[in-house]
Amino acid sequence: MNALVSLIVVAVLTAVAVAGAGARPSAFVLGIVVPYAAAAVFLLGIVIRVLRWARAPVPFRIPTTCGQQNSLPWVKSSPLDNPHTALGVAARMALEVLCFRSLFRNTRSELRDGPRLIYAENKWLWLGAMTFHWSLLAVVVRHMRFFMEPVPFPVLFALRMDGILEVGVPVVYMSSLGLLAAAGYLLARRLLSPQLRYISLAADYLPLFLILGIAGSGILMRHFTKLDVIAVKELAMGLSTLQPALPEGIGALFFVHLLLVSSLLAYLPFSKLMHLGGVFLSPTRNLANNNRMKRHLNPWNPPVRVHTYEEYEDEFRTLMKGAGLPLEKEPK
Repeated sequence: MNALVSLIVVAVLTAVAVAGAGARPSAFVLGIVVPYAAAAVFLLGIVIRVLRWARAPVPFRIPTTCGQQNSLPWVKSSPLDNPHTALGVAARMALEVLCFRSLFRNTRSELRDGPRLIYAENKWLWLGAMTFHWSLLAVVVRHMRFFMEPVPFPVLFALRMDGILEVGVPVVYMSSLGLLAAAGYLLARRLLSPQLRYISLAADYLPLFLILGIAGSGILMRHFTKLDVIAVKELAMGLSTLQPALPEGIGALFFVHLLLVSSLLAYLPFSKLMHLGGVFLSPTRNLANNNRMKRHLNPWNPPVRVHTYEEYEDEFRTLMKGAGLPLEKEPK
């Protein structure tokens, strides 16, 4: 049901874009107003979430570790699994962000005959996640050519490397196929696994359906339908320079693509996709584990007025004497 609801949402967005592309006023809303609104919601949402995380007190060192902590000189420590310096934290974070190191070592458990609890590797999930994220990054970098003139060398280099196989005319980009395949794998994994299907919400399916719609419509525009690339470039340049203009000759499929991208952009700060910024602010990842080298005190603890035993006895000495309780001082 959750997957069906998310699919219906994407289908409704697609129908709205197709219906609105035919009239000039609605096309203006889809091509200019909606992208600006989505960008504003995206930026504002990112700022609010980051500021909220940054204000959260983290008085103690709570990094997630799976290696020996630095202690005595003759005990070998794990500088990446249990870093105690800023350099070690940076190296661990780089491996986590770029290579998904913790996901690579993730395992899955199954109940088999007996029942017996069996642990096994889960490398397919790591491969799917790596393909998905790196393909998405390559697609974003490639699309920067529509927003810049002249196009900088890094974007041209990424464009060249993405289509280095030179398959087909126009060239088939590896990132497009990788994004479509990886998003399909992640969706199939949620649908086919009973355990994952049980815990999956509509919020887990919606981004996948949006990305599949974005990747599918992009491939259709590039390889199967005619698209006025000059008009798209003119629209993108106008949006990026705050001089928006809606040129003629842009088909309905492009508005479908643009509306799905805008929806994903606006939805991102309020979804689980916000882990792209949260990973850098997570105290389980960005703190050095130097608890044995330095004492950490909680600076947010307010002063507490305590009631000492001496004060307690002064207050109830007569009653305690009458009850036969031992006293530090005898009542006068």
